[in-house]
Amino acid sequence: MVLTMMKSAADMDNTNITDDIALQQAASGNQEAFGVLYERYVARIYNYIYYRTGQENEAEDLTAKVFHRAYQHIHRYKNMGVPFSAWLYRIAHNLVANWHRDNNRKKEVPLEDNPEADRKHSDYPESEVIAYQQLDMLMKRLRMLNAERQQLIILKFVEQLSNAEIGIIMGRSEGAIKSLYHRTLNSLRLDIEEMDIQS
Repeated sequence: MVLTMMKSAADMDNTNITDDIALQQAASGNQEAFGVLYERYVARIYNYIYYRTGQENEAEDLTAKVFHRAYQHIHRYKNMGVPFSAWLYRIAHNLVANWHRDNNRKKEVPLEDNPEADRKHSDYPESEVIAYQQLDMLMKRLRMLNAERQQLIILKFVEQLSNAEIGIIMGRSEGAIKSLYHRTLNSLRLDIEEMDIQS
């Protein structure tokens, strides 16, 4: 079904259709309109799930489930003043949580592995080495964060979502997200300063 939506979305001019219009049409059963939404958000949802599971096959399967579930329940979607993508992230969050629970896994989130990242080479290899060492140090510290804080960092810096969107996805108030974000950054800053002193 997801592949069918991809093909029909290609036939529709999705540059001129807003999410609101696509949602209205999709809620009334228009598969092409849902295909437009799929095309807009599939890469972002896949990346989010990949960061949370660390496995390409699982990320593909769970992404398909997100959009299948969204399609089945599109008529129940309510605009709460945040983008449609927040609803998709919430579905993805729940599926990933279930996946971890069902598989009884406690995997580190491979934040440094971006499946779509471009590798750019510098003309200054010494600056690449320094940058890599700094990134490696940061990644080590990020891997020590609990799952909730890792999720916050992914949504804020990788997906570049607002606090309101993150709050909906994580099931918390915007104020709680701001507080968690502030505490997480302070903790990271102190840990990195401590690592600098020790090295």
